[in-house]
Amino acid sequence: MPLIYVDTLDDPRLDAFARLTEAQLRSKLEPERALFIAESQKVIERAFEGGMEPISLLMEEKWLPSMAPLIERMEKRTSEQTSGEGLPVFVAPHDELERLTGFELTRGALGAFRRPALPAVADVLRGARLVAVLEDITNHTNVGAIFRSAAALGVDAVLASPACYDPLYRRAVRVSMGTVFQVPWTRISDEDVPNRPGCGTWSVRGIPELHEHGFICTAMALSEESVTPDELNARLTEREATGGAPAKLALLFGTEGEGLSPATIARCDYTVRIPMAHGVDSLNVAASSAVAFYAFRQLSQLGR
Repeated sequence: MPLIYVDTLDDPRLDAFARLTEAQLRSKLEPERALFIAESQKVIERAFEGGMEPISLLMEEKWLPSMAPLIERMEKRTSEQTSGEGLPVFVAPHDELERLTGFELTRGALGAFRRPALPAVADVLRGARLVAVLEDITNHTNVGAIFRSAAALGVDAVLASPACYDPLYRRAVRVSMGTVFQVPWTRISDEDVPNRPGCGTWSVRGIPELHEHGFICTAMALSEESVTPDELNARLTEREATGGAPAKLALLFGTEGEGLSPATIARCDYTVRIPMAHGVDSLNVAASSAVAFYAFRQLSQLGR
């Protein structure tokens, strides 16, 4: 492996790790140069296995032995794709790496990867029966946690509104434990839709698009007209038993606090509310997503 020892993070080759902001990493003006950062061996491995293109690695020397098998596989693929140029592995002193916020939490390594082009909604939905839609969720921890639950509970795909926080933001990737690379996802509704978070503008086109693909759109929201997950499951079972097509369900989740916009809820086919006890009105959006994914798991690819 081509090891490159550096004495300081001031080396310009480490800009992606040490100096570029998330906005600069996304590089919307030059999408072919856009990157994201993966933290820890497990997350780096899941990114690589998910087909992401590695650009370089940064770590302390003591982590080289445990990372060696993964680096070897990454090096082999990179050499094949770049005519033998190889994958740069930067090795820096512990004191220098401590300058990176939270580096001790990364369990040994940082990886810079090429940000992939997002697929079309139709491609993500092909063959799916249970999908999650994230409307304007503005907390990276919640985005990452939802992806982790989606992967664990067999959700077929995730769709994010234009104003939803970036699933490839460093913290979201870390919280998801790299599962963002295992669950197909993309943005729903065009970026040129007026971006007014909280107003449901994405759903003007987004929900009809889901309907066109055969999905029943279900708002996870506090509403007097809501049904419980058990009640909706019973209706879906009855529909299928009387000759209806197998149900395809899109579960819509809104941001913490405000929840889904009224306009989006009005465009949905059902509203589902998770029953609460002890006077608790609702769950955190990440927790409620896990409950909903489990409640409707029989619809997913893994649940069939």
